[in-house]
Amino acid sequence: MKKLSDEELLELFQEKLETEYLGELYSRYMHLVYGVCLKYYKDVERAKDAVIEIYEKLQTDLPYQQVKNFKSWLYVVTKNHCLMELRKNKSRKIVLTSNDEELSVFMENEAELHPIDREDNSKATAKALEDCIERLKAEQRQSIRLFYFENKSYREIADELKAEIKKIKSLIQNGKRNLKICLETKNEQ
Repeated sequence: MKKLSDEELLELFQEKLETEYLGELYSRYMHLVYGVCLKYYKDVERAKDAVIEIYEKLQTDLPYQQVKNFKSWLYVVTKNHCLMELRKNKSRKIVLTSNDEELSVFMENEAELHPIDREDNSKATAKALEDCIERLKAEQRQSIRLFYFENKSYREIADELKAEIKKIKSLIQNGKRNLKICLETKNEQ
């Protein structure tokens, strides 16, 4: 199966309303959404929760939106989500930088790709990644394998593992974080 473009995935999701298309599209930019959320919230757990909240919001809002560039549109949605949440809790201060600077950081996708999302075919990278996957907790390892290597959607994984979608998203997100830490440690050795 050929890799679908952002536009094709978006069109399929809006046409068929099947979350596997949105899941694949969102997973391409989830780390960027997390980065923007972390920048605003300055709290890892809150940023992780926001990544899930934004995905759920997309499931209901995206079918009715006219989106030309998903990545740019997602950046605006993410920023607005964070700002709205911060306004609800006025006890926190917002530190803003210029919009152009934020957008350029967000748009630098390739440099910020998680190691599992990169198409690095070297044997050393593949071996290191496999070693790190084996070190994950069982549920994270299983979720990562189903999502990345069997191309299953969150829903399919949740059904197979008899778990809630939120738990699967969390397992994959935490698994990716643990893989990144493991790979960075291996690279330092």
